[in-house]
Amino acid sequence: MRIPRILSPTAACAAVGWFILLLTPAAHAAENNAGGAKAFIVIDDKSKHVLLQSHAGDRLQIGSLTKIASAIVVLDWARLGGHTLDTEVSVPASVIESFHDNPIGFQPGDEVSLRDLLYAALLQSDGIATNTLAYVVGRELPAVPGEHDVKAANASIVRFVAQMNSLARTLNMQRTRFLNPVGMDDQERPFSTAADVGRLSRFALGKADFRFFIAQKERRITLKRAGQSSDYLLRNTNELLGVNNVDGGKTGTTARAGQCLMVTSERKPIVWQDGPKTYKTTRRLIVIVLGSPDRFRQASELIDEAIPIYDRWLASGHPMDPDTTL
Repeated sequence: MRIPRILSPTAACAAVGWFILLLTPAAHAAENNAGGAKAFIVIDDKSKHVLLQSHAGDRLQIGSLTKIASAIVVLDWARLGGHTLDTEVSVPASVIESFHDNPIGFQPGDEVSLRDLLYAALLQSDGIATNTLAYVVGRELPAVPGEHDVKAANASIVRFVAQMNSLARTLNMQRTRFLNPVGMDDQERPFSTAADVGRLSRFALGKADFRFFIAQKERRITLKRAGQSSDYLLRNTNELLGVNNVDGGKTGTTARAGQCLMVTSERKPIVWQDGPKTYKTTRRLIVIVLGSPDRFRQASELIDEAIPIYDRWLASGHPMDPDTTL
């Protein structure tokens, strides 16, 4: 994918419009079984067919699901710019100072590879790792209006966020506005919807490198400090990984967003014959839950509820209807 043209924060904000997602009968039934979540959606990733949904067009905070967009910007930047993810970069002091939590124990000047920073951002949802990526990548992006109104250390992050919003516009995420790379909403008010996160997730899952990152239960990363190396073991915050055919996902939690989750569950592939040749199409469900009191339980229940709907839809020839397509 070519990284789309960067939009300024002002232009990106002006592009946000109303979007109403029409409901299938199955989705209407799900309205009465929302499990306490503010919103959810279940889609087939190949066709974008919506199997279940509730308040999927409501504008909400999404917490660290924002990091899905951040990761895609980094991966596209690396691929299109010919950068290797093995490149080691320094963690800036300005990034560390902006976070109260530092579970990995980053120190200013630590040398970490882009790959390990991505693992930390996606598996453990680390904010310092994510903002370090934004800082490094943003320095190489074109200037955008408004960046001179912030401290020089933050200008590259402003550029990075503008790229995230440009990606959102390209994916028709019309009710989404990113304001920072990590999804913090205590001072700012970024927003998205379950439907828009579904669009973003479907696009991200189309990339083999992204799928590989989020499929790891653990990953040991290396920090270099003053010539000495130390390791840190990351553990994936997605408790459903390996359960109910779930082979990837991303968590997100803030006080405003509540418990948020994206998971993907691989289903039985479609196999067909064309003469002597056999073809197989891999299919998977994408589940988005926003503002849930128990995201892992609810996502698992939604998978169970969606499977028979999914199977009936496949058996009927998987007909497509614009009113039930993301």
